[in-house]
Amino acid sequence: MSSSSSSSHETPKYIIFFLLMVMSPIISSNVINFQSPNLFPIGFAWNPTSQHFILSSLRHHSLKFVSDGGIVETLISDHSLPPMVTILGITIDSINNRLLAIIHAFEPLPPFNALAAYDLTSGDRLFLTPLTNSLVTGRRPIAIDVAIDFSGNAYVTNSVGNFIWKVEASGKPFVLSKSAVFSSQHVDTRQPYSFSGLSGIAYVSNGGFLLVVQTNTGKLFKVHVEDGTARVVRSTEELTAAEGIAVRNDGIVVVMSEKKAWFLKSKDGWDEAVVYDEIALDADKLPTSVTVREENRTYVLYGKARKGSLGSTEKTEFSIEEITGSSKGKKEEPDVNDAS
Repeated sequence: MSSSSSSSHETPKYIIFFLLMVMSPIISSNVINFQSPNLFPIGFAWNPTSQHFILSSLRHHSLKFVSDGGIVETLISDHSLPPMVTILGITIDSINNRLLAIIHAFEPLPPFNALAAYDLTSGDRLFLTPLTNSLVTGRRPIAIDVAIDFSGNAYVTNSVGNFIWKVEASGKPFVLSKSAVFSSQHVDTRQPYSFSGLSGIAYVSNGGFLLVVQTNTGKLFKVHVEDGTARVVRSTEELTAAEGIAVRNDGIVVVMSEKKAWFLKSKDGWDEAVVYDEIALDADKLPTSVTVREENRTYVLYGKARKGSLGSTEKTEFSIEEITGSSKGKKEEPDVNDAS
């Protein structure tokens, strides 16, 4: 009797499904798995012209492109680079049809940092500009990431020296900023990333300035491209161990570490910022970079680069994964003035 009564009042499954769909946020995700022996990709950019992702490699003197279907092909191969150097951060200069790439030599190789520019159509190298270390003595510099403005000027972060180079469209370099504010923030020397200072860099076209993350302090800086003056962006929370940064066309900024991605917005031109959402990343797959494609779709590269830095390690499978924050955010928006 009880069994029969229960069955007659059972909620139809399609109604349960509908209610779950309404009550749960729908977050679409796109994962691109690809294979390339020992590629260990580290730099990551979207080419809007070819509609492909472009990757640099920890071990190869080449730049690859990856399709949405996971097909990998060589875009540029530069065997004239110094032996054993690494291609780190990359960016696309769509206006001038160029790809810009950071070239770095890790120990025990002799110190070497440079910015290379390549024609995206022919693959020819346009220039290789050495980035010197006259401002920092006794420490080996690490040029790590690059951003581009609408005039073709490039901006390169020096992670160890905590300064920013500017490289004009012609290839002429100079130091844009070595602001004291970069070295004034607290660093926890117990952390394994304590040596890593300025890292990810992005150009904000609506305002004409740079946003730069600092790994060992979790700070975000706003840097003027004309005179290099810099200030800390006051944020509702620290961006602990932040490495990569990307700016969407709608003004949202995405910052990532190996464990997390933060979604930030600002109402005052990035003097202050609010972290309105965050998502966990798969730390076991070692995310290395973040980029944005059309319609503000944001992707993280799982390149396993830290494993690749161990010379004996071999890997073939890597992935690119779309990340989507809630449009309204999951966090309340506290007053920045109350943030610690």
